[in-house]
Amino acid sequence: MESYDEGLGTVYERFMLNDYFDDLINSNNIKNVLEVPFYGMTGLTGINSVHLAMKGCNISLVDTKEEHVTEAMKHLKNLPIEGRYNVLLHKDLSKLPYSDNYFDLVWNFAAIWHVKDAGLLINEMARVSSKFVLIYIPNRKQLGYALRKYVFDRQFFDTIDESWIDLDRISEHLKLQGMKVVDEGLIDVPFWPDTAVPVKNIFKKILKENNNNTDKSEQQLFKKYWNWDIMSYYMGMNPRLKDKIEKLSFLEKTSIPWHVKAFWAHHRYVLCSKN
Repeated sequence: MESYDEGLGTVYERFMLNDYFDDLINSNNIKNVLEVPFYGMTGLTGINSVHLAMKGCNISLVDTKEEHVTEAMKHLKNLPIEGRYNVLLHKDLSKLPYSDNYFDLVWNFAAIWHVKDAGLLINEMARVSSKFVLIYIPNRKQLGYALRKYVFDRQFFDTIDESWIDLDRISEHLKLQGMKVVDEGLIDVPFWPDTAVPVKNIFKKILKENNNNTDKSEQQLFKKYWNWDIMSYYMGMNPRLKDKIEKLSFLEKTSIPWHVKAFWAHHRYVLCSKN
């Protein structure tokens, strides 16, 4: 069976995102969802909206790169959501191929800084939404962001536009499209920083420094004890995974001052409404 291990950090943020979606769809009549672009979250590409499909929503996924579309189709066909999703390759995000007010919810996760002319995409997200636009961005305030930028992954920041990971800028842009902010906050708040370096890689480095021949032992160790796979949860083969993650979400659920939680939160979000 194919391995879908994404690492603890990515699986954790997926469950926290799913919890937010539950609150949103339980209090609103959301049936038709667009995720554009769908590349942004680490781990498997194309499964960010799966929970919405499993809750009965019809999901459309749009991205500009063929490899992202191919990977999404590969993963989605293995899940119990047949007939509830459509994946589209569309190069020009400044003009989406949908009519006005077509979707109840239009959203993306950590994707906006990858988009050229992101402002034009945001205009389109507002145009094709009848109710909500939801945008998640990385949180610059958390410790791991600086570690990633200046220590672990410096070259990555030459490939993105940091000016768009600014909630104030995004909110003001959406307001100009006739929308209003109805919710904003922090999400993905575990007790570890987000450096974009998988914990598994750190463990492997430690093992190699102490043993020059650890390939086989690494595979056995991480397959048995450090395998974080939300696809198996979606397939119904690992129903206890959510409970394991919930035990790690005590900081997320704790009522502590915003500025304290912001030091640990990996992402921020803004939800805007047309109503």
